[in-house]
Amino acid sequence: MTTTRPSLRSRLVRHVTLPLLLTWGLGSALALGIAAYFTQQAFDRSMLDDAYLLAAHLAPGPDGRWALNMSTDDLRTVLYDRTETVFFAVQGHDGNLIAGHAGLQMPPADEGADWRYADLHFQGRDLRAVILDHGGPPVRIVVALTTNSRRVLLRRLVTYSLVPQALLLIALVAWLRRRVSHDLRPLSQLQELVQARDSSDLSPLPRALLQGAASRDVHGLASAIDDLLGRVAQSVAAQREFAGTVAHELRTPLAGIRALADYGLAHDDPRCWREQLEAVAQSQQRASRLVDQLLALALADETDAALPLKPLDLADLVRSQLLRVLPRADAAGLELEASGLDAPAWVRGDAALIEGLLGNLLDNALRYGRPAEGGGCLRVDLSRAGARTLLTVSDDGPGLDPAACASLTSRWRQGPEGRRLGQGAGLGLAIVQRYAALMQAHFRLDAGPAGRGLGAVVAFPSCQGMTLPTP
Repeated sequence: MTTTRPSLRSRLVRHVTLPLLLTWGLGSALALGIAAYFTQQAFDRSMLDDAYLLAAHLAPGPDGRWALNMSTDDLRTVLYDRTETVFFAVQGHDGNLIAGHAGLQMPPADEGADWRYADLHFQGRDLRAVILDHGGPPVRIVVALTTNSRRVLLRRLVTYSLVPQALLLIALVAWLRRRVSHDLRPLSQLQELVQARDSSDLSPLPRALLQGAASRDVHGLASAIDDLLGRVAQSVAAQREFAGTVAHELRTPLAGIRALADYGLAHDDPRCWREQLEAVAQSQQRASRLVDQLLALALADETDAALPLKPLDLADLVRSQLLRVLPRADAAGLELEASGLDAPAWVRGDAALIEGLLGNLLDNALRYGRPAEGGGCLRVDLSRAGARTLLTVSDDGPGLDPAACASLTSRWRQGPEGRRLGQGAGLGLAIVQRYAALMQAHFRLDAGPAGRGLGAVVAFPSCQGMTLPTP
């Protein structure tokens, strides 16, 4: 069962609105409670003033009893309230009513309190009263009012304070929804663009989309998708180029193998068959080497992201590779010399890439680095140059001019010796160039020792400041 998920806009607005409503409700309730308390205090204080005013007009009569020395008009003036009904009673401590409304029941007095407030019920009305125990004349005075004006005032306070705040809150929520929708509009456009795209369309996103992204997060997401599309397009292009290259380059050796097989089958002489089979084996070896180089170059193209480089002993790797090519060097009549391999040479790199890089350099030197008169020497040297470790592979071959050295690191470029011998495909130095770049190393071609032959130099970053593994 598929559940409908809320939109990001709804979730954002909800997460902001709910705490805002809760804060507004609690704040309004607190404000109204404080306002109601101080309003009650103001009304109660007014009643207490009236009670003290009545107490000030008490005087003893001719018979020695206390009497309220105020006329009816004076009482109306003192106890006048335009909206409320006022009741009062003045009672002696013996319980006799001195003045006021008979039947206005007085709650029991509190010990040690001169005055206090209480809620009474009189003549079917709810009253708010103040009870004053006056010590000058020993009397008790009660002043009570109906509470209609208090309730009306509180209702007005709620109306004139909460309603405008509620309207402002509604306007704030509407503005918030609009702003969130505006800021998320590029995200919706991004979703529509990605959904509408064909699988073969890996072009960058429109610049207008990135410019319209108001927030850094949406802009960063669009840029990340743009970068991903670029990397996927580069990978697809590399795969297409690899497929086309394989189809183009393998056509020649396969056609040659087919021609050799057809020629051998057309003869009955076993010697001819052997010659053709040997030629087929050589062509197959060349085709296999070409496939290996193409796969290595495709792997290097796919590994465009930074490799996790580790500290490696370059001298140990070089010694292992030299032992592998020693039989080939002996068979070719080349002397194999090495220097700088006695001490460890720690560099940052990848073991597989270094082996592939050095293997291609040694293979090139063994193929094309022999002088015309025979003999010659193949040299491998490790040395330090500042913060870098230099790996140099040089030979005594015919060498190359500087212009040819610059072009041989491109794919499908062969030097004069390679074209003359009809070997290779012009990929070896391109692989070396790519492997060196992946390990943040620099590769260049120079003249060999004493200006003779060719020297291939790879400058690796050394391990200064890095923790080296324990040998």
